[in-house]
Amino acid sequence: MKQETTFDELQIEKIRKLAEEKRRSLGFVGETPIAGDIFTILENMDIVLLEFPIQSDNEKPAFSAAIMYSKEGGEELIFIGLNTADYFDKQIFAIAHELYHFYTKTGSHLSRVDEEGSLVEAMANRFAAEFLLPESVLESIVINEFKRSSLQDLQMKTLLRFIARLQCTWWLPYRSLVKRLKEINAINDNQHEELYDIDERDMDGEYGRMGLAVNSEVFYKLNTVTENINASPKTIEVIIRNFEDSLIDEDKFADTLSLFGKNPDDFGYDYGVSEEDLDEFETFFNREVDNGSQPDL
Repeated sequence: MKQETTFDELQIEKIRKLAEEKRRSLGFVGETPIAGDIFTILENMDIVLLEFPIQSDNEKPAFSAAIMYSKEGGEELIFIGLNTADYFDKQIFAIAHELYHFYTKTGSHLSRVDEEGSLVEAMANRFAAEFLLPESVLESIVINEFKRSSLQDLQMKTLLRFIARLQCTWWLPYRSLVKRLKEINAINDNQHEELYDIDERDMDGEYGRMGLAVNSEVFYKLNTVTENINASPKTIEVIIRNFEDSLIDEDKFADTLSLFGKNPDDFGYDYGVSEEDLDEFETFFNREVDNGSQPDL
């Protein structure tokens, strides 16, 4: 297991306060999971989500997500490109990671899974975990269930069942939950290492069977590589209005819609689709793939 970035108390408190402030402003108070509502959050923040599978030459995804900014007609547009050639729970974590860069105004950014690369990336990971499952909430859940803050004498099977229930409620990746438990000192180094050695994606393995028994629909969804090519209805509407307001031309309009399996005729505009830029979205990421860093899940 690789060496993890450590933070001082001031850095941790700063991340905690930012996550708490943003959760509260979005209406998530106390033990209220964000989970799949993170996609609605992006829409409400007028952040354009573009879902596209970018395959890698090796086992790891080429990148997790990217945040980009663009000026159209004097108006700033904000995009998050989400690589859907990855497990769904990691997609959720990657969006939360990119929101840290949005909130802290660190500019356009591309992230890769399992590589922190810098203190900023490590802080973005810590924010994502805190945003999705606050430390104080996790501590409360542990104490309410086990009547103590330490799980260091717990049987491994009991601990795995607990993590599976957490995952099906809060929708974090398994390894992020293990890391959270270590961060609140609920588990020790040996438990941390033993839990990390488990293949959490093996649906026939012990943890996989437990997760499916807890909530088969949610657990299976979290552990699925979706490979979606999509944009939200609101995002598609933004594209259409940009065309109607002459912010983009006919070719750009057709090419952008084609990235998501749609064409102008679907919305009453009868224009031919140019083939020249069908790979434009993928090209952006492929060009950046060797320069980014990605969240450690």
